[in-house]
Amino acid sequence: MNPAVDVSTGVARVLAERKIRCGPPRYEPGGGGINVARAVRKLGGEASALFPAGGPAGRLLEELLSREGVPKIPIPIESWTRENLNVLEEETGRQFRFVLPGPALREEEWRRCFEAIEAFEPFPAFLVASGSLPPGVPEDFYARLAALAKRRGARLALDSSGPALRGAVEEGVYLWKPSLREFQEWSGEASADEARWRGLAREIVGTGRCEVLVLSLGSGGALWTTRTEQERLTAPAVTVSSSVGAGDSMVAGIVLSLWRGRSLREAVCFGVAAAAAAVMNPGTELCRREDVERLFGQVVAVPV
Repeated sequence: MNPAVDVSTGVARVLAERKIRCGPPRYEPGGGGINVARAVRKLGGEASALFPAGGPAGRLLEELLSREGVPKIPIPIESWTRENLNVLEEETGRQFRFVLPGPALREEEWRRCFEAIEAFEPFPAFLVASGSLPPGVPEDFYARLAALAKRRGARLALDSSGPALRGAVEEGVYLWKPSLREFQEWSGEASADEARWRGLAREIVGTGRCEVLVLSLGSGGALWTTRTEQERLTAPAVTVSSSVGAGDSMVAGIVLSLWRGRSLREAVCFGVAAAAAAVMNPGTELCRREDVERLFGQVVAVPV
């Protein structure tokens, strides 16, 4: 619901109050759900990206998705689609990410987005709600989407934060993929150790807020939980180039694997491999299929 055109560049060093000469810019589609659809495409699947789009940046976003062969369903809005800036400081390897809030949507605009999803025939087996909500969109938007998915027999995968996340989880979703920071914010237990994470995950699944909880631990891999199973998976050791899109690649890997009929354990392993493959690439390039398939065999379980 809050897509972007991601602009990536590099500089020797970021200095205040100085004119900083940047390297050649790279323009890519961005935003949580957009990146999930792109990653699914890179992994040999197909996912349609539905998003509001407006102004020159919105038209550029549509063009960039067309270049990548991603099926798209743009919903016209009056305001301009946002742009985000990712800057690599070459001397230190640090990455600076400047994220804008996005355009304000009028009620009729966000309702058109929801109505477009309601009108899908046949209705998708999987829906992914990922990323932030822009100004003007009610906090219960993803909760409404979760209720719609239940009515239509679809599996909703959720990757968001803040009030939009909380409402959807309380409604109940199929898959929730929080980062550790998002999980700590949701639970209010920032100082909890891993044993407590495991207990909280079992509690959340046990109360029906989600059927599957995949806690992304960055370079530490992932902890996945259902009512009957819980397992910690390690991430393959890779050289990190950019962390942008790792979580989106994980969601794409999991959902695509499930759609292909793989077991839940195999799907989460594939998602961990996709996240590891994504951080190897610069900017918002996301994962490459050959890297994911190679890393898949390196994901192993550790005792919990």
